[in-house]
This record gives sequence, C-alpha cells and structure tokens, in this order.
Amino acid sequence: PTEQEYLIEIFSEPDKRLVRLSVYALAEDMAGRYPFRGDLHMHTCRSDGREAPDIVCANYRAAGYDFFTVTDHHRYYPSLEVIRKFAPLRLDYSLIPGEEVHLPLTDIHIVNFGGDFSVNGLVEGLPQNTERGDDPAWRSATGECPPVLTREEYERQIRERAKDAPFESEAARLSYAACLWAFEKIRQGHGLGVFAHPYWRQYVFQVPEKFLEVMMNEHPFDAFEVLGGENYFEHNGFQTVRYYQDQARGCRYPIVGSTDSHGSTEHNRNARICSTIVFAPDATRDSLVSSVKDFYSVAVDTISPEFRIVGDLRLVKYACFLLNNYFPLHDRLCAIEGELLREYAVGDPKAEKRIEAMRDATSDMRRKYFDL
Repeated sequence: PTEQEYLIEIFSEPDKRLVRLSVYALAEDMAGRYPFRGDLHMHTCRSDGREAPDIVCANYRAAGYDFFTVTDHHRYYPSLEVIRKFAPLRLDYSLIPGEEVHLPLTDIHIVNFGGDFSVNGLVEGLPQNTERGDDPAWRSATGECPPVLTREEYERQIRERAKDAPFESEAARLSYAACLWAFEKIRQGHGLGVFAHPYWRQYVFQVPEKFLEVMMNEHPFDAFEVLGGENYFEHNGFQTVRYYQDQARGCRYPIVGSTDSHGSTEHNRNARICSTIVFAPDATRDSLVSSVKDFYSVAVDTISPEFRIVGDLRLVKYACFLLNNYFPLHDRLCAIEGELLREYAVGDPKAEKRIEAMRDATSDMRRKYFDL
C-alpha cells in the first residue's frame, strides 16, 4: 500500500523458513521507469585524460555503467569516435555524444550531455575546429549543425547579452552571458546543459561566491553536478550542502553525479568516485535527458566503500535498495561485457561473436526484475 521496501518470508512449517526476499513497491509515476547508471562527465587522451576513448568506454561498462559519454575539454569529436567504434555491435549500452564546453570570455565549465552538435565547434579557433576542421561529420551527431562564428561575431553577441547581466564587474557580466549562450545552444541541440563543479579548487574555488549565488538563483542550466570527481570535502560536501539549502528555500533544480575522471583504471583512485542513476523508460539520449529534467535522477558518491546518495528522499531510498540488491547482480554481467569490449577495441577478431552472445544479458535482467 505504500512506496517502500517490504520483506517477504515463506515458511514450510512454523519454525522452518524456506526463503526471505526483499521487494520494493513503487508509486504509479515510477511504472515503466528502470534504473540506468552512468556518467555525464569524463575525459580521455584526446584532451587531458590518460586512455583512448574506446578503452575508457569499455572500462566503464566493466564498472557497471548503462550509459556513457566522453566529454573532453574543448572537443566533441572524441565522443563520436566512441559511438562509431562500437556501432556495429548494437550494444545494450547507450553511448551518448558530449563535450566539456570552454568558451571565450568565461572560465565556467559547462558539460554538453547528448547535444546533437558541438557548442565548442560554434566558435572559430577552438580545438574542436582546429583539430577536425568545421566538417559537420565531426561537429554533429546528425550531420547538421549551425555555422561556425568568427571570434569577433561571437564576442559581439556575448557583449550585447552581457548588458543585462546582474553583476557590477564587466568580467562577471561577460562570463554569465557566455554561460547563458552555451546553455541555450545545448538545449537547441536537445542536450542536457550541466553546470559543473563550482567548488572545485584550483588554488581558490573555481566559481566566485557571488557568481554562484546568481547561477543557483536563476539556474539557467538543466542540471547541477552536485557530486563530482574530487575526494576533498569542500568539493562534494559544499555542493551537497548548497543543493539541500537551496531545496529548503524553494529553489529546486535537477542533479547529476559524475566522475570527471581523467583515468579509467584502478591506477586513478578517482576513476569511479561518483555516478548518476536515472530512472527512465529506456537509456536513449532523449529519455535520459527528459528524465533528469523531470527530477528522476539521484547522484551517487562512492568515494568510500560506504556509498552515499544525494537527491529526493523517495528516490534515494529506492536507489539504496537497488545498490544493495540489484546492481551487484547487474554489475557482474557488465564486468564480462566490458572485458570483451576492451578485447574488441584492441582488435581481437573473436571478441565480436562473444559480445553478440551476451548482447541482451542486461536487458533480460531488467525484464526479470522490473517488468510486471
């Protein structure tokens, strides 16, 4: 009768228990929503990461991810490399285009998760275009994208928008206007614009507190990276406190958690430090983006062996149940497939048939445990 965990015990005799089972009852709005775990922010050797995009992708499937994107600094094309590399396999593992957006006139880091085209690629002179040219095949997942602006035209647009920004300093006005421009372009491409790690420290916090206050009050972003890829308290601790404090004063926005990883192996202790669980009908780009926007996501902190979850209480409780009962089984299947994807990535001719043999393993498990 109530959305919560229940315990079922079956006895053959009054003192002889045959089995004990935990089940979870869900409210109607969760019908047809499945838990998909993944990451919206990570890097490869195409920017400042350590491994090749296809190897990073394989390693995170082995870690239990259901969806994955590469968000290299300044670059969209590495995410397309991954998608094209594994496209022949028709995986039950969603590979999503993405990038970390760095635009002139702002130091704010913005993640473009799932956008149809590169926002970095809209301004001339940035690495996306200098390394791959303005060819739409590398600037877009669909082959269509807006034209490239000259640096002068881009700056003209930003300076015009900055006139109305609520800051005294010109630098802050320009930075805020550039952020608004980026989030609008991401939404134009049907992506999710993520405001990343404001309490990341590089000698000082990346985002000034006054700037952060305006960003959170206005929240022009689609989702806030409440948990990210550092293990010192200020980073995730301050962001979590900020999220709950904003909730308490009626300022509500969707959240995600990401590794922001720069290495995907055990040699990087931050490789699997955070993640997102999205409760969605499927793991397609559109379904994941709309579900996050509709507040069906939680952020998971795995800095220590005792996981912690940030989000609305009802979803946190359900996610906790899943992390204890469902994901350990799910992750065993993913570990096998991830290893096979590594073999495929390095050219093992037998890997494709092995992957094909277990292609539906995780989807079959979802049907087993969640379909009514």
